[in-house]
Amino acid sequence: MTRSDARGAIDAVWRIESPRVIAGLARMTRDVGVAEDLAQDALVAALEQWPESGVPDNPGAWLMATAKRRGIDGFRRDATLRRKQEEIGREVAREQLTPPDLSAAADDVIGDDLLALIFTTCHPALSTEARVALTLRLLGGLTTAEIARAFLVPEATIAQRIVRAKRTLSAAVVPFEVPGAAELPARLGSVLGVVYLIFNEGYSATAGDDWLRPGLCEDALRLGRILAGLAPREPEVHGLVALMEIQASRSRARVGRGGRPVLLLEQDRSRWDRILITRGLVALERARELGGATGPYALQAAIAACHARALTAEETDWERIAALYDALGQISPSPVVELNRAVAVAMAFGAAAGLEIADGLIGEPALASYHLLPSVRGDLLSRLGRHDEARAEFARAASMTRNARERELLLARAAELGD
Repeated sequence: MTRSDARGAIDAVWRIESPRVIAGLARMTRDVGVAEDLAQDALVAALEQWPESGVPDNPGAWLMATAKRRGIDGFRRDATLRRKQEEIGREVAREQLTPPDLSAAADDVIGDDLLALIFTTCHPALSTEARVALTLRLLGGLTTAEIARAFLVPEATIAQRIVRAKRTLSAAVVPFEVPGAAELPARLGSVLGVVYLIFNEGYSATAGDDWLRPGLCEDALRLGRILAGLAPREPEVHGLVALMEIQASRSRARVGRGGRPVLLLEQDRSRWDRILITRGLVALERARELGGATGPYALQAAIAACHARALTAEETDWERIAALYDALGQISPSPVVELNRAVAVAMAFGAAAGLEIADGLIGEPALASYHLLPSVRGDLLSRLGRHDEARAEFARAASMTRNARERELLLARAAELGD
């Protein structure tokens, strides 16, 4: 194996195995920062040894065993971490009494460990930005540079967020555990929110030159699927997975020539990924079976399913979508939900009815810098023949968005209405 081949294999192994390795080490050390440092030490060892020895049959177990041994060596040099030395030392001592079982090393209560790591990286003690960065770093296997490129921020900024997040968790003595029944609903909401934020940034980038960032969508889907496997009885987990699968199914149809955005009603539905749609519908049915049909993510997934089931834009059941947005607004009210309801009502009952709802959102502080409010109003005004007002709204929306592709689309729509 050439060195470049080995590096490619190691990168792939790291992306897959690092969450499990870090989770197992965090359980033993009770410190995600120390756990990641040990995992990184094991990665360095792999980079040194695997080009010569080849990739082991069970690379994840090799990384775990190596990290444990590096941990013992490091902890022996640091008296302040004596307790952690004893914890890992007892485990390594047990391994030394019998021939090492590397498979068991990687699989030891790994489900609980991964679940605990997810809840730790998404802990409420951290800011939203820190939760996203730490989750992508420890569970997504992304490097600091990759996270920075995905969110179009300096690498130093992401590095600082990650370092501060680890310090915050350590200073707050955040336990490495799955929350109890009393805490679980609120804590699970934080986890799902982080995963969906990552997905949304990939699905509809808030800034930059690209309309889509598929890598982030894939990372979020992978995290969601892992979470569904670890928490199979939580309906909202399946609701979120359903929503992401169905939305991701449209990705190929959302971009035209030269990266031009293609809006939902104009998309070639033959390009929608039917496999992802099927997976999403199965996940949605699972959420319903668990009694979660009216959860926020399940309701949004049900809305996405209405689009997925319509073979053409004209077949879309807009009255059902409007009803679903009514239900969503009751259990999870927000100006954004109300704006989406305005669109659905306009499609179901006429542009004037939708515009009345959208007009009621003018002056809403949460939407003061939200470009989609003038964008929606521009569309509805255009449909009502009020072209001068519509053109002004599209121009205003274009001035507010930070995404170059979306700005081009909005300016084009304004230009179509003439002088």
